[in-house]
Amino acid sequence: MVKTVVKIEGMACGMCESHMNDTFRNKFQVKKVSSSFKNKESVIISGEELDEEAVRKAVEDTGYTFVSMSSEPYEKKGFFSFKK
Repeated sequence: MVKTVVKIEGMACGMCESHMNDTFRNKFQVKKVSSSFKNKESVIISGEELDEEAVRKAVEDTGYTFVSMSSEPYEKKGFFSFKK
């Protein structure tokens, strides 16, 4: 699993967050996505790494400005993960 953080300029409200979440769900195979206009970012959990150019195009096609993207391995944290 991969955690991808996409920095986005132009989101101004909860509807903007919802719009970006729907965009990522429709264009990519994601496990989870959450966007924050306050943090100016979307955090995406997916099975494999996302193509940066495809993400850039998806963001810009919805009317927002793509700033940057970073990815890192993601390990799901369960309730009993502290026992490892």
